[in-house]
Amino acid sequence: MELKRVVVTGLGTINPLGKNIQEFWEGLRNGVSGAGPITHFDASKFKTQFACEIKDFDPNDYLERKEVRKHDMYAQFAYIAADQAISHSGIDLEKTDKDRVGVIWGAGIGGLDTFFQEVTSFNSNPENPRFTPFFIPKMIANMASGNIALKYRFRGPSITTVTACASATHALIDAASYIRLGKADMFVAGGSESAINQAGVGGFNAMRALSTRNDDPKTASRPFDKDRDGFVMGEGAGALILEEYEHAVRRGATIYAELVGTGMSTDAYHMTAPDPEGEGAALVMKHALDDAGLKPEDIDYINVHGTSTGLGDVAEPKAILKVFGDHSYKVSVSSTKSMTGHLLGAAGAVESIASILAMQNSIVPPTINQFELDPEVDPNIDFTFNHAKERQINFALSNTFGFGGHNATVIFKKLS
Repeated sequence: MELKRVVVTGLGTINPLGKNIQEFWEGLRNGVSGAGPITHFDASKFKTQFACEIKDFDPNDYLERKEVRKHDMYAQFAYIAADQAISHSGIDLEKTDKDRVGVIWGAGIGGLDTFFQEVTSFNSNPENPRFTPFFIPKMIANMASGNIALKYRFRGPSITTVTACASATHALIDAASYIRLGKADMFVAGGSESAINQAGVGGFNAMRALSTRNDDPKTASRPFDKDRDGFVMGEGAGALILEEYEHAVRRGATIYAELVGTGMSTDAYHMTAPDPEGEGAALVMKHALDDAGLKPEDIDYINVHGTSTGLGDVAEPKAILKVFGDHSYKVSVSSTKSMTGHLLGAAGAVESIASILAMQNSIVPPTINQFELDPEVDPNIDFTFNHAKERQINFALSNTFGFGGHNATVIFKKLS
């Protein structure tokens, strides 16, 4: 059986660098930090008092008031990004066979904000403890995909991937697999997350995973820097329209990239820590290259997981060296989390979009906040520190790794 080709025909995002694709790209190419003091709640008693929040976000600007009441913020972000991507794709919804369109969405946590607020409210009212009827449907992680499908009446597969920070990339991989096998024509695929609240910040603080550089938030996300002290939490969503190539051509769609390779692996090493030698990370990149039928030297740009954590930022470069050998010193590498922060379950979608925009514009976005390289990291790898650079990019690879040892990689090709 000949597998179908999968292309990207629509993009949408809302994240700390911007509320749409254009704003996001301007932030990326100019090396803008999305970090600042937390405004979602009073963080003065927390070890970490800053994050990468979406600036001046009002859901009423995008959704009807009754919809805002019914959806957790992670699902609101999903709606917004999906709507942008569908509009960007130029889909004629009246002429589309909706039985052949699905939604596969990633969320690492889901409605954490709803869960925290509802339980807090319940415990603060002993005389009349109660939950809102929307508590469960707002909280559960599958509702973003279900609600997008409901809004547009897409009756193809609608499922949710939950693999921590690899969730959105796994959503892209699952969607691509359905299309390749001819089981659908098109998917809205991506991920969203909203965990900048007391439970999210407090929980990650307890794990000592977050940066506590409260005196200088904008430089706190420091991938590969000797003095990095943890990741900076972000929020938002990214959505891609994945479509079967011939279907896209027939409707005259603009094709922004082809998804040519996917890979999955598991570290099987530790509950939260990565394999220190990068074995699982190397394996997932090898799988993606094999799936794409590419050689390591074909890759021009790697958007690394690069979270600004002690162990991960050492393991991933080791994995690159294992897979790419001498080409490790010729490929361009960058961590866009230095700017967006870590969007958890949305990271893979937002970083895939960043990779596609880099290809389209022939510009490698930078890894900002580099002051002194970690001596355990090979200094000959080009991490594109502090400033974007021009480069022709024909193939871009994007890595995402999640707690539990989940690894996912996608490779995009530029179509001339």
